Amino acid sequence: MKAIAQDAYGTVDVLSYTDVPTPETGPDGVLVRVRAAGVDPSVWHMMTGEPLVARLALGLRMPRERVRGWDVCGTVEAVGPQVTEFRPGDEVFGTVPGSFAEFACAPAAKLAHKPVNLSVEQAAALPISGMTALSGLRDAGRIEAGQRVLIIGASGGVGHLAVQVAKHYGAEVTGVCSGSSAAFVAGLGADHVIDCTTEQLTGHYDLILDMAGNRPLPLLRSLLTGTGTLVLGGGEGGGRWFGALDRFLRAQALSPFTRRRLRSLLALPKPETLHTLAELATSGAVIPRIDRTYALPEAAAAITYLAAGHTRGKSVIVVS
Repeated sequence: MKAIAQDAYGTVDVLSYTDVPTPETGPDGVLVRVRAAGVDPSVWHMMTGEPLVARLALGLRMPRERVRGWDVCGTVEAVGPQVTEFRPGDEVFGTVPGSFAEFACAPAAKLAHKPVNLSVEQAAALPISGMTALSGLRDAGRIEAGQRVLIIGASGGVGHLAVQVAKHYGAEVTGVCSGSSAAFVAGLGADHVIDCTTEQLTGHYDLILDMAGNRPLPLLRSLLTGTGTLVLGGGEGGGRWFGALDRFLRAQALSPFTRRRLRSLLALPKPETLHTLAELATSGAVIPRIDRTYALPEAAAAITYLAAGHTRGKSVIVVS
């Protein structure tokens, strides 16, 4: 099968559109014929191997998983003997290593039935970013109706879904983005929009979800109410060795000494969160917005566009 693979860490130059073996379906596995795959920052981290500390898990000299991609939407091609919830022909979406390919294999627990009202592109854009938004607000943030919620990076992959999740839970939402994306964020349902290029962050909020990762912790803490919660989700800042991990750890160290709650999203949310996302999408409460689509051989261009930081919503690779 055709896939986007790499055999070393580096820039997009290490990626190749090449033939690789079709994955085999294990006892609890689901073989998916990929129709679309979301472009998520995790793809960039896997490609570059940065922050460098991540290579302890990803592979020291090269990625253990050769094929890139995580988010997936497609059609079930085959299932293992232990799989009862899916059958060939079902449309599914979820997370699987190696979704930038014609086929990908995932444990059944990592997949859910595709919401019928979503296109394959929208469904492929939802899993990782949607689970991050939902876990950040509902689980780490303990969001409640009537709270004032600030979402920094509101036009990005996670941020634009977080605006919709927060509105679903009845919050008063302020989105922070560039002026060129203000209309986009307002169209998602944000009650207020702050242009980060011309306006200062002011006010007090019960919950802040920071997906940008480029503002000092003392500033963000000053924007919280006395018992407010700050959730750090942005992972693109920091140095080459530790990235945003240093910022996350400093927030965790400060948290016991203040009435304000400081939380970080250091790991992917639990897979079962995917089913809640499917319900929210089916109801129309959370709908991914697609910025650009690319063909599979154009994956390098898709990752380059993501790294430039101009994506409104999500970009998606269309496979078949």
